[in-house]
Amino acid sequence: MSRTRILALMFCWGLTGWPVAGSADPGPYVAPETHGYILWYRNYDSSAIRALVTLALKKTPEYGPFRLIRSEELSQGRALRELADDHARLVDIVNVATSRERETQLTAIPIPIDGGLLGLRVCVATPDKLPLFQGIRTLDDIRKRDIRIGQGAHWPDTQVLRANGISVVTHSRYEILFGMLRNDRFDCFARGVSEVLYDLGIERDPNLAVEPNLLLAYPMPSYLFVGPRQHEIAQRLQLGLERAIEDGSFGNYLATYYGTAVEALRLRQRNVIRLQNPDLTEESRLIGRKTFQNLERRLDFLASH
Repeated sequence: MSRTRILALMFCWGLTGWPVAGSADPGPYVAPETHGYILWYRNYDSSAIRALVTLALKKTPEYGPFRLIRSEELSQGRALRELADDHARLVDIVNVATSRERETQLTAIPIPIDGGLLGLRVCVATPDKLPLFQGIRTLDDIRKRDIRIGQGAHWPDTQVLRANGISVVTHSRYEILFGMLRNDRFDCFARGVSEVLYDLGIERDPNLAVEPNLLLAYPMPSYLFVGPRQHEIAQRLQLGLERAIEDGSFGNYLATYYGTAVEALRLRQRNVIRLQNPDLTEESRLIGRKTFQNLERRLDFLASH
């Protein structure tokens, strides 16, 4: 290999520490600026979501080095308001379920980060409430038994459930909802398949159980969101996710972080109650429809890995 070729390769990898003979002194090496991206604390604390954001950022080295920073402990509503205010900079990236309003006010990266599993909901309940769910086969059964479901005040799921005639009890803080469940303020804390095992691992409460037979299902894509004028972050995240899908690492991610949940929750054996979601844009409605159409194939894939 010629000396010129060796020097060229060393320069590309930042390994050369001397000027090429006859060339001008390039001056001291200046490292690329490291971009600090503030990830909403609940996403940062979730190993799955933090891993996916890291994967997307690693797939786009041309944007420079990065580090993820845990945000302050903001409620979901507050985090989204801060995200909409590009000047505040308390948070840069938030992963939440999408809605028409959120896609209007913020910049969405329209790729479901969990493969659409957030719209598949199981009930977390106290053991004394489990008999209430026995024999439920239809949405009308849920209504007739007046089953109360707990949800976050700012979550799009709240409007979905109410639009389908289900009683909903809310609070603005996710952490408070578990205490409300224990205190009989509602009967079921409906949690996404992609998050429920993580939730229960954090709570470590033997008096909380996953109801074994029901699966509420509705189109609810879960996107990464950035501020309305944060175009570079949005482009980097979308490009990174697209590259991860193309090279197969996104599929590996889904299997690693959600395959266990699909198997442990016995999704294929559950009675599925489908709900309508009236609060989606046309693009997200199409994505949600495709997710439902591919649901069995996706569950088979996750369960087999």
